[in-house]
Amino acid sequence: MIDNLIFVVNSFFQIYFWLILVRCLLSFIPSIDWYKQPFTGLKDVTDLYLDIFRKIIPPFGGLDFSPIIAVIVLQILNYLIIYILFMLK
Repeated sequence: MIDNLIFVVNSFFQIYFWLILVRCLLSFIPSIDWYKQPFTGLKDVTDLYLDIFRKIIPPFGGLDFSPIIAVIVLQILNYLIIYILFMLK
C-alpha cells in the first residue's frame, strides 16, 4: 500500500517538475499567446507555485531565477515526503 502511495507522490512531483520546465522554456518564445489554451492552463497551474518564489526573488537583469529555486524546493519536498513514507513502511 505504501509503495503505491510512494509511486503516486513521486509521479506527481515529477509531472509538476516537467510542467515547470516546459513553462520556463516556452517563456523564451515571444510569439506564444498565454491567453489561449493549452498555454493558459499551463500558466495557471505552474504560476500558483512559481509566484511564491517570484515574490521572494526579484528578476535580475531581465531574467527570472525564481523557477530554479522553485524546482530545487520542489525536489527537496519530494525527497522528504518519500523519505517519510519509507519510514512508515
